[in-house]
Amino acid sequence: MILCLETATPLCSVALCDQAGVIALKENNEGKSHASMLTLLIKEVLEIAGIKAGDLEAIAVSKGPGSYTGLRIGVSTAKGIAYAASIPLIAIETTLSMFQGFYNIAKEKYGATISDFFCPMLDARRMEVYYSVFDSEGRAIKGIRAEVIDKTSFSDFPQSARIFCFGDGALKCKEVIIRENVFFANDFRISAAYMHKPAYNSLMEHHFEDVAYFEPFYLKDFIPSKPVKNILGI
Repeated sequence: MILCLETATPLCSVALCDQAGVIALKENNEGKSHASMLTLLIKEVLEIAGIKAGDLEAIAVSKGPGSYTGLRIGVSTAKGIAYAASIPLIAIETTLSMFQGFYNIAKEKYGATISDFFCPMLDARRMEVYYSVFDSEGRAIKGIRAEVIDKTSFSDFPQSARIFCFGDGALKCKEVIIRENVFFANDFRISAAYMHKPAYNSLMEHHFEDVAYFEPFYLKDFIPSKPVKNILGI
């Protein structure tokens, strides 16, 4: 079994998976609760299965891009469990697990075909998003990037090709992109459950991270926000 942690967005999500699928899933969507909720959710899913961390085959964590603080909390927790339980650490690109979660939805709800493209988007403030573009086989046509979306975005794709945009960065792009055949899935929500397939692929291929040196994939440097109140009077 693999324990999967998803903390790249305001949603704090923990899934316990075996090769067949998801055994247990616990999530909290209160926002900025990762530090207080993550270990509690981990405890709950392990208790559901009646196992301890040492019984796991590996632990997988969303490596980014995404929220700086969320990624840092998730990766730190995953590294601590991997080290203490002597199990492998697996890191999954956030946009890849989003594609895995959305693809079946796209086939059932939107009639997606093998000729369509899929663009998971994460909010990166203002009109900038983190995104990748995948084909129907999960191959990255465009690798992860941070980009300001404007009316010319995706103009390098054939006009006849459908592009599905989804994730918390997609909605703000809806009124900006003028290209035809772009569809926005407003109700898609990221989840640790979507890490199941890429996590087991990494386990089978022995694609593990170095627990001592692995860091989240922030993509951009962290820029702290300016405090609203100057409590020090400086």
